[in-house]
Amino acid sequence: MVAWGIFSRKPVPQQNVTTGRLEIEQNGEVAYLQYSLSGNVLELTHTEVPEKLRGTGLASSLAKTALDWARKDKLKVDIICPTVQEYVMKHPEYSDLVMH
Repeated sequence: MVAWGIFSRKPVPQQNVTTGRLEIEQNGEVAYLQYSLSGNVLELTHTEVPEKLRGTGLASSLAKTALDWARKDKLKVDIICPTVQEYVMKHPEYSDLVMH
């Protein structure tokens, strides 16, 4: 005897993942911070600042913008980017946002 329908699957809720980047354009060059947003987790993956613009505070500005966005929208932050990790170490007021 074969029993069909014994195993049923619950539908898996669709999880939307948004990827993108925060950008600052200066003198025709673009500095950016790549991110991915899934549910209430903002993953900060990579910061890139063109060589000509390094040392001008753009990386810090990008990190601050992302972390302020997370705070405003009540997101947790998963930091993969070493630049953002360094920023949070220097600005511990954002440490409550970081996933542990």
